[in-house]
Amino acid sequence: MTHRKLSGGRLVVATHNKGKLAEIVDLVGPFGLDAVSAGSLGLPEPDETGTTFEANAELKALAAAKASGLPALADDSGLCVEALGGDPGIYSARWAGPDKDFMRAMRNIEELLQDKGATTPEARRAYFVAALCLAWPDGHVETFRGEVHGDLVWPPRGDKGFGYDPMFRPDGYAVTFGEMAAEEKHGWSRGGPEGLSHRARAFAIFARACLE
Repeated sequence: MTHRKLSGGRLVVATHNKGKLAEIVDLVGPFGLDAVSAGSLGLPEPDETGTTFEANAELKALAAAKASGLPALADDSGLCVEALGGDPGIYSARWAGPDKDFMRAMRNIEELLQDKGATTPEARRAYFVAALCLAWPDGHVETFRGEVHGDLVWPPRGDKGFGYDPMFRPDGYAVTFGEMAAEEKHGWSRGGPEGLSHRARAFAIFARACLE
């Protein structure tokens, strides 16, 4: 597949999630892109009716690209807990409810794990997935996937990051994503390593394909 290159200019970040927006703006910054959010352009959020992370990322990116007339980058991501059959998965945001109460969502996951007797790190395996989709107004799309594996701790630790970060401890680390500064969580730099977080890993693949 021949990748379509994105060189400078404006890029719509197709999210209304402030945490995701901040992370993506940080990642695209070194490439000289003028990133604007879908929210700042007054673009509506499309219904996420896909059954995979990739499908939902594509829905959001295409909607933003066609409405704005600009290339758009969308992320769909979530936490997959092995003992829960991969839940909450693509429904990770919905588990937090309309008020985005991720403390409640994390507590629900913990209660389900306790019900299953999942008390050891081996029984509490989980992974984050991020699918990034770059879409163009003419309908061209490219999607990139990143994952990071680890286990879940309780109680949650740290007030950095967002979402389920405070209960997720990546493999090889003693701290959770919620305890990491952005630089450590991403661990990505232009021309450097692929990064630590699922979003940074997906972005590294995207950058090599479409930005470099």
